[in-house]
Amino acid sequence: MRTTSVQDQVQSAFVDDINIRRAASELKNLNMQDFSFNEATKHINTVRSFIGAPEKILGNHNTKHGEIAEQVEVGVRNARDVLEGNTTKATFDNVGRLASEDYLIDGVAVQSKFINGTNNGLSHVMNHMEKYSQFGRDGSYYHIPKDQYEIIDNIRQGKSIDGLNAKSVQAIKDKIAEIEAKSGQPFDKVVRPGISDYAEVQQGKVTQTLDNHQESLKKRNEEIKDNIRENHQASLNEGLKAAGGAAVVGAAISLGSTLYSKYKSENKNILNGDLNSDDWKELGLSALKGGSIGAVTGASVYALTNCAGLSAPLAGAFVTATKGVNQLAQDYYNNLITFDEFQVNAIFLCADSAGVGLATVAGQVLIPIPVVGSVIGSLAGKIVCKVLFEEDKKLAQRMEDSMSEIIIKADHAYEAVVKKINDEFDKISNLRELAFDVNSNVSIVESSIALARAHNVPEHKILKNEEDLRSFLFD
Repeated sequence: MRTTSVQDQVQSAFVDDINIRRAASELKNLNMQDFSFNEATKHINTVRSFIGAPEKILGNHNTKHGEIAEQVEVGVRNARDVLEGNTTKATFDNVGRLASEDYLIDGVAVQSKFINGTNNGLSHVMNHMEKYSQFGRDGSYYHIPKDQYEIIDNIRQGKSIDGLNAKSVQAIKDKIAEIEAKSGQPFDKVVRPGISDYAEVQQGKVTQTLDNHQESLKKRNEEIKDNIRENHQASLNEGLKAAGGAAVVGAAISLGSTLYSKYKSENKNILNGDLNSDDWKELGLSALKGGSIGAVTGASVYALTNCAGLSAPLAGAFVTATKGVNQLAQDYYNNLITFDEFQVNAIFLCADSAGVGLATVAGQVLIPIPVVGSVIGSLAGKIVCKVLFEEDKKLAQRMEDSMSEIIIKADHAYEAVVKKINDEFDKISNLRELAFDVNSNVSIVESSIALARAHNVPEHKILKNEEDLRSFLFD
């Protein structure tokens, strides 16, 4: 009986191309994210290099933490920006080491005041505002330790502060009011929290602080990569796209087949205007039917490849067998065929489909181009199945002898492939079990590699792992 093995494999190749493109996009984005993480780490390492030469840091042992805080602020901020794929916003460029500002963030001048004690820190802010009449008034602002800012924020909200007496709290309130009066702006516009607590930038602690930031970057990087993987999962929209594309392929194949049939059997040439209205009606119905079946095939293959872990060739073979057997069952129940005819045709259909699927896998190894490899392998499998099931026993025996000669000439790797395939088919009873046996499908990759080596495919042309796939897709 006639099967749709080749057509289904073409549609499977189309769906597989969608999966490959999605996988390639995922791999590209994951690689870009790893690159971003490495670049972020460089910013942290720049700070490590700075603190590794304490003799070059301004101030004495008790005040060097001030310039360390500046380096940590700029380095960590930029590392976070780079990790998220954004441009860096903090810089020391065009800033004098003894200028009124310590660094720029988004082009705005920032002065860092890491002073021991919240009240003392605000005093230094006020002294700086006295010295530089425009600072804190023209959009520029101050950074103070994050923990000190939290104390100030709690005081502004009227909360009690452990460790501070009423006099100290009132002194801080007075300075807040004076800063707002001098600047003409709300306090939180003039004074803002840095990314570090006061203790975190001290010489004996800053290395651990950078380690903590490095670990945070690592965790955030994994979160981003998880999001990338999640965003590249199979989806309903992509499934509909696969079904739609396969429908177009199915309609085109059906239309082409009907046109060829018209030309071959009725000598009607579309180019010569030989087709009448009935012919066009038949062509339209054929295309519609092919498109509908193609849509079902595409959706089924998409579901099998993405939900059951099945390779596209075997998914296509499974869909072919399923459609064919269902049709045979209908014919049997409608008394169009006998049980013996149903049994024979079902066995032929499943064996034909499985042969096409396995041949397509081999085709993709030997010819690593998704669609072309699938079509070539599919046609080869079709021919083999026709020979085995449609010719006489003599030819079948010749094929068996030929396969034996190939196995004898091949190395042990090929023998292992043959044994593995035979073992898998012995272990399972039908194509449906094969389709949903994840371990069987994983082993196909290993078998394909061994088979390629047995056929003397150059080692550098065989895709053996993720690195080989990355090189094939992007180099």
